[in-house]
Amino acid sequence: MRVVDLIEKKKLGLELNQEEIDFLINGYVGGDIPDYQMSAFLMAVYFKGMTSQETANLTMSFVNSGHQVDLSKIQGIKVDKHSTGGVGDKISLIVIPLVAACGVPVAKMSGRGLGHTGGTIDKLESIEGFRIELSEEEFINNVNSYKMAITGQSANLVPADKKIYSLRDVTATIDSIPLIASSIMSKKIASGADAIVLDVKVGSGAFMKSLDEARVLARTMVDIGKSLNRSIVALITNMDQPLGREVGNTNEIVEAIKVLKGQGSEDETKIALTIASYMCVLGGAFIDFEEAYKKLEVLIDSGKAIEKFKELVKIQGGNPNVIDDVSLLPKAKYHIEVKAESAGYVNKLDAQAIGVSAMLLGAGRRTKADSIDYAAGVTLTKKIGDQINIGDVLCVLHTNKEDIEEAKLKVLKAYTIGKEKAEIKSYIFDIIK
Repeated sequence: MRVVDLIEKKKLGLELNQEEIDFLINGYVGGDIPDYQMSAFLMAVYFKGMTSQETANLTMSFVNSGHQVDLSKIQGIKVDKHSTGGVGDKISLIVIPLVAACGVPVAKMSGRGLGHTGGTIDKLESIEGFRIELSEEEFINNVNSYKMAITGQSANLVPADKKIYSLRDVTATIDSIPLIASSIMSKKIASGADAIVLDVKVGSGAFMKSLDEARVLARTMVDIGKSLNRSIVALITNMDQPLGREVGNTNEIVEAIKVLKGQGSEDETKIALTIASYMCVLGGAFIDFEEAYKKLEVLIDSGKAIEKFKELVKIQGGNPNVIDDVSLLPKAKYHIEVKAESAGYVNKLDAQAIGVSAMLLGAGRRTKADSIDYAAGVTLTKKIGDQINIGDVLCVLHTNKEDIEEAKLKVLKAYTIGKEKAEIKSYIFDIIK
């Protein structure tokens, strides 16, 4: 088998079989296939695409390139969720205790964030003492005993994806549906989950900018999951503006606590309850979605949901008192109000620009080596549809930095003020099964 022949085959739009894809992936990870040949193959995929079977085969090649987590010692149907990434996305913090409270095991593995804010595990580390690095035995025991645990991803989880993603980043082949889908799904499959709920974001603050693109990606990932015998559902959710009103790390923890206490904003509450409901159905706790949704609302109203989050913090070494007293969380030195310079209605709120502002304040990483300021972030006091007058506070910037002019300018440009009230779009556009 020759690499050049496989590149030619894909260049002509022909289907590669499992053996041929394995040859390419194993050869590249092993160092036998150089960057320039893999780059040519990736570009051929970018232009010619892949069939459903090819994409599933590529996913399994990624999975088999490294360590696979064995969750067979965990009782019940193990469920997981994945978001394609958004601004203010603290949904995992909310759904883990909610689903666990229904008796469905949530074995969550997350990576660190690179971009506007930290990832889920970075956010949890803003809680004093919270341990992310759990041994495999401790992780399994926590899920069996408490129905929930969260840990960092193994360094040897899907090494082929890590290496190929770096190459895609510098060869303009990032935005290829088969490559995106196989990258995401390989990590979920290797993490050992039996059932997966996907949150595919679409809009200004998401990788997918159009609804049609998001639907194709969602369908591709669902098809991969089904072909690999996983129960799977994908939601397509709105990311034209940040989710909720907090963007950062500590402040997103605070907002997640509010949702679990029944005090959260409508958008993130509905999305979190919808995702958690599907996780519970796939996990066998309920027969239908409506029954699950009503039960989860009762768990929030009764206080059981927030108690379960407190339990998660406690079993992973964190200070559970922060749930009742959020003043114990890290605080920023400066809180700068950004005020409106014109009157009208907020017609647009560029989520990506808000995310970049949060990073500039210290809430995210430009490179993997950067440290995160847990206290940094943005609080949005005005969102799409809100009426404003000149001088009204649009948002508050939290930071320990003295020079914040660039972040402030980004925020001002993120807001588009118009004379007419904008139509507020749906929070959830579609469900793909």
